[in-house]
Formats: sequence, C-alpha cells, structure tokens
Amino acid sequence: MKPILQLYRGYANDQELIVMGHVFKTLYDYDFQKKNFKNATSIVNLFRIKTIRNFDVYLKFGHQEIHSKTLDDGYFKFCIPIQDEPNFGWMEYEVSIRYKSETITAKGSFIRPHEGNLGIISDIDDTFLISHTRNVFRKIYILLFKNVNDRKVFNDVVPHYQALSSAGRNNKEEKNAFFFVSSSEWNLYNFIVKFTKIHRLPRAVILLKDIKTGITDFFMSGRGNHDHKFDKIKHVLEFYPNLQYVLLGDDSQHDPVLYERICKIFPVTVKAVYIRQTGKNKKETTKTILKNLEGLDIAVCYFKDSSEAIMHSKSIGIIK
Repeated sequence: MKPILQLYRGYANDQELIVMGHVFKTLYDYDFQKKNFKNATSIVNLFRIKTIRNFDVYLKFGHQEIHSKTLDDGYFKFCIPIQDEPNFGWMEYEVSIRYKSETITAKGSFIRPHEGNLGIISDIDDTFLISHTRNVFRKIYILLFKNVNDRKVFNDVVPHYQALSSAGRNNKEEKNAFFFVSSSEWNLYNFIVKFTKIHRLPRAVILLKDIKTGITDFFMSGRGNHDHKFDKIKHVLEFYPNLQYVLLGDDSQHDPVLYERICKIFPVTVKAVYIRQTGKNKKETTKTILKNLEGLDIAVCYFKDSSEAIMHSKSIGIIK
C-alpha cells in the first residue's frame, strides 16, 4: 500500500522557514457529507490512522532539496535557514516522498508576515467553534453526530476575526498572521480546515497536539495536559518578536491561566487578551487574572457575545 503524505501550513521569518506534516501508512478521509452514524464512523476512523516512522521526506524550497526523516509518530518538521526572501504573505512549499519507483509530491503553504503586523493567536473549541467543552459527553456527542457542515460558530465571530485579519493593512492582499492553537490532535486538522473555510474565517497556521493512532484515544481528544499550547504560543512570540499580539480564548479550560503566563513573559508584545464567557456567569478566577493583566497595561475583554469583543477592539483602536 502506498504511503500517504499530509502537509500542514507553515510559517517563516527573515531567517528561518518551518514546515511540517505526517507520513501515513493508512489514512481514513473524513467524508464531509456524511451524517449521523456515518459521520461518527468517519470521525472515529480519523483516530485509526497508522503512521510510518523513519521514512525519508524531501523538502524543495528555492533551488534546494533538503532530506530528512519522520519521527516515531510519522511526524516531520523542517526548520531550515533562509536568506534574502523578498516576499511576504502566503507562499508555497513542496514536499515529496519516494515509494518504490514512484515519487509522491504534495504542495503546502506558509506565511511570512509583514514586520509591524498584528499576530492573532486564537484557541478553537468554544472560542470560535461551538464545542461545549465544559460537558465532555456533549462535546463527544456533537463531534460524532454533527457533520462539519452542521457545526456552528458563535455570532459575530467571523466579522471580528476578519476585521482583525485586515487591521492596519493597506490592501486586500496584505493580511495579519493568524494562528489557531488548540488541544485537539493533528487527527482533526482537515476537519478544522474545512470548518474554517465554510465559515470564511481567516486563513491561519494551525498548531495542534501530537497525533493519536487508536480508537481509545478518541475519547481523550482535547483533554489532558495543555502545556503544549503554552509552548507553541511562546514559540510563536519568540519567532516573531516584532509583531504585536492579540490573544483570543475562552474560560472553559485553561486559556486564562496560559495567557497570563504568556503576558508575564511578553509584557511588551501582547496588546490585548479576549476571553469568551462559556457559562451563565463569569468566573471569579478569570476576572482576577484579567484584572492582573490590566496592571501590565494589556487591554482585556471578558465577553459573552462577540459583538462586545468587536466594540472593545474598536475602542482600543485595533480595528476600525
């Protein structure tokens, strides 16, 4: 059986390009049209994938071809130096693998933001995608039995995110860099991409948790330790030290605590923090954290509806 090559969106600064992907032995495609139990089967199959360790992968960039190998979970990540890249915005890269006498090639994209842009980092579940994370059983039920076409975003999320994407830019081609950082696993990458396209959310680099390869792992999806989110967000801020950042999350899990840690480390570059209220009442612990961040001169907004977040962004001059 031929190996399967999956690429993810990458990112670059003035000195380094980072692109990543997986090589699979088996990959069950998510059927976006299936409903009810057929949709459940598609979702469960995403956690039945088989990866290939130590497999040769080749990155083509410019006039170079760089050779590497997959890690134990089939994941590969190229971090390569670049020089004299004149372009900004979204660009293409190409990765290939070889099987017997055949070369299998895929093209992905990466972003190189303009200096001085905003960097927007957003959680996914219950920040823009309604997931009911506070209720584990309801979350699993919705994931299993609600097709991607039936899943919903919160009201006014899309205009807020679109406004943040174009804030301060001079034309339609220039967009601020968006990063979606989640505790969901790479298994759900194509689902997330499809959902964001359906709802016309900004094109984003998507950074997820290590891939799972067993059905039992499905029931733990998005749960467990969230330190990987902290590590990925910290890496982005270190990778782009000249951007000003807006962080968006919710109060259903650990976003307020993670964002507080980030703001204490990067008090100059974080411009604003937005936390969505997911329950009937605002959490006292979240209010305390956000008050603490205000003491660092970071704008904060603890909101129930995205219309409030839009008004706040306008009031502090992020968007018009």
